[in-house]
Amino acid sequence: MSRFVLTLAFAIALTPALAFAKPWQGIVPGGGSSELDVIGKFGEPTKRVTARGQLVLVYSGLQAIKGTVQAQFKCDPATKEVQRIDVYPEPVIDIAAIEKSYGKSCESTGGTEPCYWRKDTAQKHPYFLYPKLGLAIFFKDDDKTVLSFAFLPGQP
Repeated sequence: MSRFVLTLAFAIALTPALAFAKPWQGIVPGGGSSELDVIGKFGEPTKRVTARGQLVLVYSGLQAIKGTVQAQFKCDPATKEVQRIDVYPEPVIDIAAIEKSYGKSCESTGGTEPCYWRKDTAQKHPYFLYPKLGLAIFFKDDDKTVLSFAFLPGQP
């Protein structure tokens, strides 16, 4: 085997698996989608605000994206790249529907993917984190009904 082939095989073996974020409506957080992509796809937002150092494009009311009450695209102010997408769904979505769509808990599947880890926010509200998908799902006070989806950069 040539030295080049051996070097290439060694480099590939040492390269960690890339983590990809779960896109929403064709917009990918943490790589590849920008503020212009969002506006090109959904038009001008209802409002633009700055929160926690990020530019936030908010689509709500008459400009809400189909199937949502509100969607927020959080962008890096310097690069304009979408870093996170928060989606507040219109229909009622429960845990069974989430598990059917994205996968069951990592404890119940033995860690097969995709799977989620149940976490709690600082305010003790539960959420499911699908690290490989770059997806967090937050629940309403009943701990059963989805409040919002957060599409984040995936983690290896």
